[in-house]
Amino acid sequence: MRVVFMGTPDFAVPALEALNKAGHQIPLVVTKPDVAKDRGKKIQSCPVKAKALELGLNVETPEKLKNNEAFFEKLEAIAPDFIVVAAYGKILPKRVLDTPKYGCINIHASLLPEYRGAAPIHRAVIDGKEETGVTIMFMAEGMDTGDICVQKKTPVALKTTEELFDELSAMGAELLVETLPAIADGTAPRIAQDDAMATLAPMVFKEEGILDYTKTSREICCTVRGFYSWPMASTVYNGQMMKVHAAREGECAYDAAPGTVVKADKKGIVVACKDGSVVLERIQMPGKKAMDVSAFLAGNKMEIGTVLG
Repeated sequence: MRVVFMGTPDFAVPALEALNKAGHQIPLVVTKPDVAKDRGKKIQSCPVKAKALELGLNVETPEKLKNNEAFFEKLEAIAPDFIVVAAYGKILPKRVLDTPKYGCINIHASLLPEYRGAAPIHRAVIDGKEETGVTIMFMAEGMDTGDICVQKKTPVALKTTEELFDELSAMGAELLVETLPAIADGTAPRIAQDDAMATLAPMVFKEEGILDYTKTSREICCTVRGFYSWPMASTVYNGQMMKVHAAREGECAYDAAPGTVVKADKKGIVVACKDGSVVLERIQMPGKKAMDVSAFLAGNKMEIGTVLG
């Protein structure tokens, strides 16, 4: 089948690879334009563009889609059976949605209608969900509102956002390749979403990752895992933002105000919180590498009674 692929970040790469490996024709890959990154403002291509070029595929990076007549005509000339979208990052105009023979199919990293929006994986971890998954869906004009074709679940457990990104990316790619033939022959299910059950997954911001010790130890640990490895959870220590890479729920409650350091040894920095304590296990000071607390304390002293914010 002829498949136009639209995607941008690392999450979308396994789907592109899977389509190519399965023998589908991919006449065009559409992704976001190159951007200047880092202090040197070096121009960098996104992961999907890099992979597409590696595979010898044609790539387009339109600045905009709305009213882009040249782009519309190119798509229509290709006459794709499918347009497959995975974290592309732009809203598709109706004319694009109407172009492929069998429709525009999206890989979304949640169990829709839960977590519609830009950051479904982050939000599932931050919110302490027991399970999440991927949805293969038929795209519509609304944000992640299209009919559900198929879903696959996985437990969240103690996984970080980074770990779930990798897992759901591979899971979505596999499910996509399995599902496309059934969509084409009309045997795939098509289930309307219940909008009353919908929840949103807006983008995450660094400020949300500042640890709030008036919350429970479970909520704090979910924040740490949810912000790993971007944009990272943090806490204020001695007037500096200390990143927190790993934490676990404490075993004891202490008679101390939330945010107070009650113990600090090679096992971690124990901080009082709403329902007991949380143990910070791996941290990173500004300008330094991440390190286990045992290594940090070997060269630094953390006073008991210090208040983290």
